[in-house]
Amino acid sequence: MKNLFFLLILCWNTLFFGQNQKIIATKINSIEFVTQNFIGTDSYGNYFYENENVLYKKTPTLTIQYQNISLGKIKKVDIINSLKVVVFYENFNTIVLLDNQLNEIQKVDFSNTAIADGKSVLAKAIGLSGQNKIWVYNANDQQICLYDFRIQKLKNIGIPVSQNFTYYHTDFNSFQWIDSQNNWYSCNIFGEISFKEKIDSFDEIQILDSSNLLYSKENSIFFKNKKTNQLYKIEIVEKSFKKFYYNEQILTIFTNKGITNYKITLP
Repeated sequence: MKNLFFLLILCWNTLFFGQNQKIIATKINSIEFVTQNFIGTDSYGNYFYENENVLYKKTPTLTIQYQNISLGKIKKVDIINSLKVVVFYENFNTIVLLDNQLNEIQKVDFSNTAIADGKSVLAKAIGLSGQNKIWVYNANDQQICLYDFRIQKLKNIGIPVSQNFTYYHTDFNSFQWIDSQNNWYSCNIFGEISFKEKIDSFDEIQILDSSNLLYSKENSIFFKNKKTNQLYKIEIVEKSFKKFYYNEQILTIFTNKGITNYKITLP
């Protein structure tokens, strides 16, 4: 009986403290600038943002830009590798690869049927993978694909996946997404699809890797560790913000006035 009582107390303490753990964020600096869409920071601390379909890269010494009027509205910018920035123009079914000075390296029009051996491709999600490949979700056949930009060929991997993404994230080894029921899935480079877990509702979210994510809800930011099932609230000064972005222990908060950088250590 005594052992049972001790076990109940231990479980209660674990549950209580697990729901109320906090991460203290240490403010580094604030930078004032106004933009329509803050994209994020690369591993060198450069800022990427977009205004009226012009992509900007702000370094400590200069600001450079890229614009392609003929391709219309920018849908997504992938900055996981600052030497190969990927810009997605969904309305024109096209991606553009840029170098670290935002010069064009290569342009890929997925409407070119030679890319997929005569099959029709309608790209709805893209991201940089490893070994000179690009993740592509082809909405026409609901397939996750890998495009090799050296040989200019697209290859289907895995089984068809219904497109109801509310958010997706790509890295060199995986294509991950959250569906309209808040289910978290992952597909690796071999096409193996796995269910991660059902997550809480959110306003904004950033998947960090296969086990960790950050999300905001009602102007608060939380860190979730899937392996330990622990939830942490990150303590920041801002009471409201438009977006957040995390990279290499730096949490960047974007507001109407600019950005504030915090140093945080994730468990």
